[in-house]
Amino acid sequence: QVQLVESGGGKAQTGGSLRLSCAASGRTFSTIDLAWFRQAPGKEQEFVAAIWGNYDNTYYADSVKGRFTISRDSAKSTVYLQMNSLKPEDTAVYVCAARQRGIMVVVSSRDSYTHWGQGTQVTVST
Repeated sequence: QVQLVESGGGKAQTGGSLRLSCAASGRTFSTIDLAWFRQAPGKEQEFVAAIWGNYDNTYYADSVKGRFTISRDSAKSTVYLQMNSLKPEDTAVYVCAARQRGIMVVVSSRDSYTHWGQGTQVTVST
């Protein structure tokens, strides 16, 4: 089992920045792949970013590419999502997801992940 606990959500103004953290426990951190998803009010959950593999390959949704950065700190067993140039449409509950590294599947599909955090709210105002 992998336990995931998010933190760092809150409020920001358009153009501002926030950094989300997701602390993982229960499995060797180096053997799990991690991602961030988000769900805005009235919308389906969508993929945001992922960090996978032994070489920390990163993947981003087009809507956040160039503005968000995903990274991981193995010493702290934590994955981060640095969000810059925030827009009101970034307002959502952000959820951390994980899977035990194995065969390659679709990075952006929620079906590829087996463990989920509780989520943290991000609100961006104009």
